[in-house]
Amino acid sequence: MLHILPLFLALLLALTGCAQFSGSDRGTYLPQRPARAAIADFSLDGRIVIQHQQTSYSVNISWQHSAQTDAIMLSTPLGQGIAELTRNTDGMRLVTSEKREYNAPDWSALTHQLFGIDLPLANLPRWLVGTVPAGALGVHYDDSGRPQRQWIDGWLVAYAAYESAAADALPTLIELTREDIQVKLKIDQWLISQ
Repeated sequence: MLHILPLFLALLLALTGCAQFSGSDRGTYLPQRPARAAIADFSLDGRIVIQHQQTSYSVNISWQHSAQTDAIMLSTPLGQGIAELTRNTDGMRLVTSEKREYNAPDWSALTHQLFGIDLPLANLPRWLVGTVPAGALGVHYDDSGRPQRQWIDGWLVAYAAYESAAADALPTLIELTREDIQVKLKIDQWLISQ
């Protein structure tokens, strides 16, 4: 099971150090799109850095999300595929680069199958776009009314950067902390379906 830990930690964000992310929210043009709370379908490309104890992992992520489906590709910084995670009406399917396949009816059951624990990840797409899901605790907002940090399912989720100063700008740097795990998701590109 230890060989799956880096993959699991990456999937935890999609189902994230040594690296430093740079970025700015100055001058970004935001096309007209729905408010964050109304976003149902999105695609994102980015990078995840996970630090667990004294070890760091880095992966690229490409995620296409809709209410009915998810398709998540994880790859090395050089572009080699690590894993593919898909969700549809039949449930969840994870295929690793070693051709190991795991199937489950939902996120929680998949994490239970892989690690023996159920992780409540049903609201993950909502807090990735910067909305506050039911059950979030200790929510703090910035001057634009956007979430700055919140506790969700035992994770401290901090929104370190947004695409611009606009009230409906999407997060571009999300930092998660839980016990001895630190995760950073740097989103390089958002595509929002209208």
